[in-house]
Amino acid sequence: MREVAVAGSDGVVDVRSTLQRMRRRGGLPVAFGGLSSGSRQFRISELTGTTTNSLRDLAITPGNGLGGKVLTMSRPISVADYPTSRAISHEYDAAVGAEGLRSMLAVPVVVRGQVRGVLYGALRQPLLLGDRALSAAVEAARELERALERELAQELAARDEARRLLAEARQRRQRARWAPTAESVESLASVESLESVAGTDPAVWEEVREAHGDLRALAHRVPDPQLRAEILTACGRLARATSGRGRERDRPHGVDLSPREVDVLACVASGATNSAAAERLGLRPETVKSYLRSSMRKLGAHTRLHAVVEARRAGLLP
Repeated sequence: MREVAVAGSDGVVDVRSTLQRMRRRGGLPVAFGGLSSGSRQFRISELTGTTTNSLRDLAITPGNGLGGKVLTMSRPISVADYPTSRAISHEYDAAVGAEGLRSMLAVPVVVRGQVRGVLYGALRQPLLLGDRALSAAVEAARELERALERELAQELAARDEARRLLAEARQRRQRARWAPTAESVESLASVESLESVAGTDPAVWEEVREAHGDLRALAHRVPDPQLRAEILTACGRLARATSGRGRERDRPHGVDLSPREVDVLACVASGATNSAAAERLGLRPETVKSYLRSSMRKLGAHTRLHAVVEARRAGLLP
């Protein structure tokens, strides 16, 4: 069977396009549905062929109505006449009636044993829905399942990579903090920044900076906003821990760079060109140049490397 793309240009699973294909294939005048956001409930987020918004954002609870029954039983179900059917409960009759729907089917979207959403097809007459309509709905659900499976696999891979990089960063920071030299051991009681100790081992110091840059680049590829925030928080701690806190009076005050400006400077610090930074961050080269100019202006720097130095003094880069 031909693989159909069900992700938009931003990588987000495109439920609306899938529903439109389902309508065409199944000869269905109306199709709608939605995906869950982690809770047992889900909301109907996409409508095609409808004449009202009565179904939009309708929260479907497991067990209630046709969709709720599909959530519970995890299999396709159809009714020939929704308002009079005894096979389902009728919590959503008002919304369904406002759209004038009668015959209806619903199909679950199941990923790794969990129902992640429901797709509906409907007629405005009390007629039996045939195999064509059911097959189109099942095929649409399978397309979404494959897309969601890919998305989940990418997210899990990103999580694993984030954990690996965080673990490496912690190890490098500890190695830098306890650099095994006589000078660092004797001065450990008086140093006030990791930079003072890491300076005894330039190789370890560069590893810390490399880990910081890798983490920042990875963060923006992570679809989970909570995990992304945790990674960026860890990056901030790493930068602050390795900045010259003992020389606070020498550091620029009032510097406020955007996350993307810091990302670009982290790439520059690793020796990346504008083109390489753009590829690494998923940006256009012109956008990278714009962020770089803005950060240089804020830091009072005249060159790329000067901006990196000032960002390190400000505790924005390790």
